[in-house]
Amino acid sequence: MPSTLKLNAVAFISPQNHPILIRTFSKQDENTIKYHYIAHTSLDIIEERANMTGKLGDCYLGLLYSMEDVAVYGYITPLKVKIVLALALSDAVVKDVEVIMLFKAMHMAYYSAISNPFLRLESSMDSSIDQSPHILVGSPKWKNFRKRVDEIARTLGTS
Repeated sequence: MPSTLKLNAVAFISPQNHPILIRTFSKQDENTIKYHYIAHTSLDIIEERANMTGKLGDCYLGLLYSMEDVAVYGYITPLKVKIVLALALSDAVVKDVEVIMLFKAMHMAYYSAISNPFLRLESSMDSSIDQSPHILVGSPKWKNFRKRVDEIARTLGTS
């Protein structure tokens, strides 16, 4: 049975709330800023839910909110990296199992990217500047991560 989920965007956000990667899959370029806004506004809800669940170990935070034509879901990794999915609203029932599998695939794509021992992160020689490797994710050296995220979205189906 084909999946009823339509992925509009995915956002990876560092533990310090810096965007790591925001990929949009909608056909209109004018909606790109909308998904940056969605990722940013999800942070408060994610923090609230993470504090409520405490140390239960459940990474999946469920439906955060819905707005206009998207449903926003949240996930927080054990290392506090936040993943936000914007799925197109439809009349079909969204099963948590499908959303969790999508989150786990995205989490594994990120994990594989940061676990690559041959990935050399560019960093400043000035040690007084706190440069997190998360900020450098946009560099060309992270193209395999972006490509893997795009493959997951293509497999699922995008709007």
